[in-house]
Amino acid sequence: MIRLAPLALLVFAADPAPRLPRENLLLYRAADGTAAEVKTVADWEKRRAEVVRGMESVMGKFPGADRRGPLDLRIESETDAGSYVRRLVTYSSTPGGRVPAWLLVPKTALDGKKKAPAVLALHPTDNTIGHDVVVGLGGKANRAYAAELAERGYVVLAPSYPLLAKYQPDLKALGFESGTMKAVWDNSRGLDLLESLPYVEGKKFAAIGHSLGGHNSVYAAVFDPRLVAVVSSCGLDSYSDYYRGDPKNWEPERGWCQTRYMRKLADYKGRLADIPFDFHEMVGALAPRHVLIVAPTRDSNFRADSVDRIAAAARPVFRLYGHPDRLRVEHPECEHDFPTDMREAAYKLFDSVLKP
Repeated sequence: MIRLAPLALLVFAADPAPRLPRENLLLYRAADGTAAEVKTVADWEKRRAEVVRGMESVMGKFPGADRRGPLDLRIESETDAGSYVRRLVTYSSTPGGRVPAWLLVPKTALDGKKKAPAVLALHPTDNTIGHDVVVGLGGKANRAYAAELAERGYVVLAPSYPLLAKYQPDLKALGFESGTMKAVWDNSRGLDLLESLPYVEGKKFAAIGHSLGGHNSVYAAVFDPRLVAVVSSCGLDSYSDYYRGDPKNWEPERGWCQTRYMRKLADYKGRLADIPFDFHEMVGALAPRHVLIVAPTRDSNFRADSVDRIAAAARPVFRLYGHPDRLRVEHPECEHDFPTDMREAAYKLFDSVLKP
């Protein structure tokens, strides 16, 4: 006689629902688990929520409001930089964790006559001087966008990126699963700081970054809607296209899989198509905000043609909101750089969005 196990003891392993296509953002997962066509903003918000869940499955959870304790701003040093004051500051991002940052304040704002708009300036990879590069204190040319924005009348906060140069927080002790999410949270708390300053105008901000700062800007803006304009220079292509999918870049502590980024991405080696989020979706998640992506034709880090595919996938979401023109891609004829004309285009965008 064949004895059947009680029904309650039978366990069937359900296959996880397949990832929705990164190239078609006008699909969302309906209540029954099937793919349905996005027809309204409310439909898109369901797809967006799934994208965010995918990001958090790799990056770790975006902290809740209970982690927004006192900022305890401290000014460590101050330098007269001509039209603005450059302050080295630290602020409390999480209990027990302080973030070093440059805070650039135009003198016209300090004198109390007129409030100024504010920008996050996120630095590229530099394991020697870190955030110093964006305020013009060394490093490569075409990277001092924080200083240039301050000269144009913006209050600028340029925080350090975790696990680079002198900023070496203990991610695990502070409750973070990735350097990426730690940076996102530091950036969000940086916006809290800017909001608290009496000389800063309003509660809408912009973010700008090159390379590491380019994708850091996108990640931060997905989680913080106060960033209404985002400029990413040489900061992204599809994960599947990264260095043409070379498997060696998906080993632990290589490429995107470094602890300072997202160590869990190494789990997707050999199946990059299964990564539950990509820049197609993250750029789409920024709609209907203003986005400028600078993708040089000869960038050896990130492929310009991949950026075009990302923008093509994301633009229908901007169109859904009635603002397809707010997603813009530029292809300067250069290598991994942020040339003058592209920085000027970024500053003009910020002027149009943040200045009355």
